[in-house]
Amino acid sequence: METVTLELIHKDLEFLKSELIGIKERMEDADSIMTEDDCEALQEYNLEKSGGKLTAHEEIKKELGL
Repeated sequence: METVTLELIHKDLEFLKSELIGIKERMEDADSIMTEDDCEALQEYNLEKSGGKLTAHEEIKKELGL
């Protein structure tokens, strides 16, 4: 059985740190990934926007008295 020393713990932590850095560098930004539902919602928004069917939030605030 191997004796656990601070030096061994430190080496293990440094290894884990380097692994995490590598993983973070290869990870994609979760906010940049669109699901199929996101894509459909964006297409629907674009259709409504181009069709003039959207109401500006300023107008909605006025209607609600906010």
